Amino acid sequence: MGSQRARGSAELDPTFASDNTAGVSAEVLEALSDANADSALPYGADASSEQLTQWAKAEFGAQAQILPVFNGTGGNVVALQALLPRWGGVICAQQAHVNNDEGAAPERVGAMKLLPRHTADGKLTGEDILAETSAVGFVHAAQPLAVSLTQSTELGSLYTLEETAALAETAHAHGMGVHVDGARIANAAAALGVSLGEASADVGVDVLSLGGTKNGAMSAEAVVVINPERSRGADYIRKFSMQLASKQRFISAQLLRLFGSELWRDNAKHANAQAASLGEQLAQIPGVRLAGSPAVNAVFPEVPQDVAARIQSRYLAHVWDTAPTGNPVLRLMCSWQTTDEQIRQLVATAAGE
Repeated sequence: MGSQRARGSAELDPTFASDNTAGVSAEVLEALSDANADSALPYGADASSEQLTQWAKAEFGAQAQILPVFNGTGGNVVALQALLPRWGGVICAQQAHVNNDEGAAPERVGAMKLLPRHTADGKLTGEDILAETSAVGFVHAAQPLAVSLTQSTELGSLYTLEETAALAETAHAHGMGVHVDGARIANAAAALGVSLGEASADVGVDVLSLGGTKNGAMSAEAVVVINPERSRGADYIRKFSMQLASKQRFISAQLLRLFGSELWRDNAKHANAQAASLGEQLAQIPGVRLAGSPAVNAVFPEVPQDVAARIQSRYLAHVWDTAPTGNPVLRLMCSWQTTDEQIRQLVATAAGE
């Protein structure tokens, strides 16, 4: 992953490299400006944080606690620590972000053992959970006491509500807590046509890393403790993990504006629709293949070498995999900000026009 051509990445168009390259929604910028108007108490004792807490309780249940954090890595590490005793391990997909893209933060900062399982599509199954239970009671092995699902996955796939509920039931039956890495939970919920609560609390998720940054916020994520019986001490863990903001109102105000309205859904639906359009148009180029229509905002086209060279001469486009044909599989991400014209230009470049 992350291959690029001779030109420096600073010279290449980053539009489709990641949904992190998009800017901040105007409504979120307005919320930041509003939060900046007056003084407010620090460390979450402000009005925006209180309103965010009330929103979380309405969305995820009366017991829910929401803890704003700076970034997704911090959110995941805090959430998983709250689920685990020191001897616990976390079952996750081998392709999961928590396993591959967090600089060993779960291991080095969270002091937890990851138990990655190879999957075909980035999604865990009940069999993956059951396979790890062979270590239960064996003193020489980290105990599998949490399951981390990525929704949507790093491969752009989706857990259905039924799949998540079944995994949670299996995990709970074996004494495990369930965490969802929801960096793109908005895209997933929009694609499934459900609310954030329906995509998490209603299907047995115990703690959620709620992602805002990829969907129009600016450095705003949160840990949502849905089931405090399985996830304890998250507020203390957030502090010693250096994720407690003194001026928390600026994070809370963003999350409140994004999730306290339909902005999160509108942004996510736009990103998903643009990915579907991009995939459809790329598939018309001779030699380009897609495994299927994109489920969310990620497109993984298998492209001939010459097409890849044309795209990478202009765009920062990561090679995600190599197909059995030997052709590269690129990862192209759309965002809430992706325009029709940007898609047209990329497709024209790919086609050599």
